[in-house]
Amino acid sequence: MIFRARRGRIPAKTPAELDAMEAAGRVVGAALVEVRAAARPGVSTAELDRVAEEVIRSHGAQPTFLGYNGFPGSICASVNDVVVHGIPSERTVLAEGDLVSIDCGATLDGWVGDSAWSFGIGELDGGVDKLNRATAWVLDEGLQAMVPGNRLGDVSFALEAATRQAEERFGVALGILDGYGGHGIGRSMHEDPYLPNEGKAGRGPLIQEGSVLAIEPMLILGGEVDSAVLDDDWTVVTADGSPASHWEHTVAATASGPRILTPRAED
Repeated sequence: MIFRARRGRIPAKTPAELDAMEAAGRVVGAALVEVRAAARPGVSTAELDRVAEEVIRSHGAQPTFLGYNGFPGSICASVNDVVVHGIPSERTVLAEGDLVSIDCGATLDGWVGDSAWSFGIGELDGGVDKLNRATAWVLDEGLQAMVPGNRLGDVSFALEAATRQAEERFGVALGILDGYGGHGIGRSMHEDPYLPNEGKAGRGPLIQEGSVLAIEPMLILGGEVDSAVLDDDWTVVTADGSPASHWEHTVAATASGPRILTPRAED
C-alpha cells in the first residue's frame, strides 16, 4: 500500500527497542560479510545460503527469510539480471564478473534486521561497476531524509533525486525498478508503510523520532524499469536482461540523525 495523504504517523520504537533491533541488524551484517568472503568463482548460491544460515544461528538468531511465505532460503541471492528475491540454488554457480546481490534477514529476541548489498565476483565490467557504486551511493544519500519531522514521501523523493544525480555523477543510465521498494520493519519483517523508491516530497505519514524503515534502492543498468517474475513466483528479473543492483539498510529516525540499525564490520 502506498500512502498518499498527509495523514498518520509511522510508529515509533523506544530507544531500548532500537537497541534490540540493532542487535538483530548486527547479526545480519555479520552474515553478509561472511557470505561475501565465501563468494568466488565455482561457488553456488546454495553454498552461500548455508554460510548465512550458520552465521545467523551461531548468534542465537533465526533466519527471517527461511519459510517466509514459503521462501526456501535464508538469503535472497540475485545474480546479474535477477534484481531481487533470487532463490539460492545448487545450479546457480558464480563466475568471474558476476554481480551478486545478497539480501538477508535475522530475527533476534523477536526483532528483525534486514539488509542487502551487491558485489562483484572478481572484476566487474565498467558499466556494471558504475551501476553498483551508484546504487550504494543512492542508498547513502536517500537515507539522509530519514529524520523526525519529514514524511514518507521525503524519503522517496530523496531516493529518486539521488538516482538522477547518480546518473550524472557516475556517467550511467539508471532505471528504478517498477513496483518494488522499502517498508516498515520491527517485530515483523514487512510492516506498513510501503516505501516507494520515487515520489513527491511532503506526502505520506509523518516520520517520528524512533520510526524505522528498511530503505532499499533497486536500480537497473541502462534505464530499464520493467521486470518479470519467474515461474517460481519469487525471482524478479529485468525485462531486457540488463544487470541490476540492490542495496538496503534498516534505518531509524533519531534526534541526532538517521541511525543505521544494520551496520557491517566493513562499513
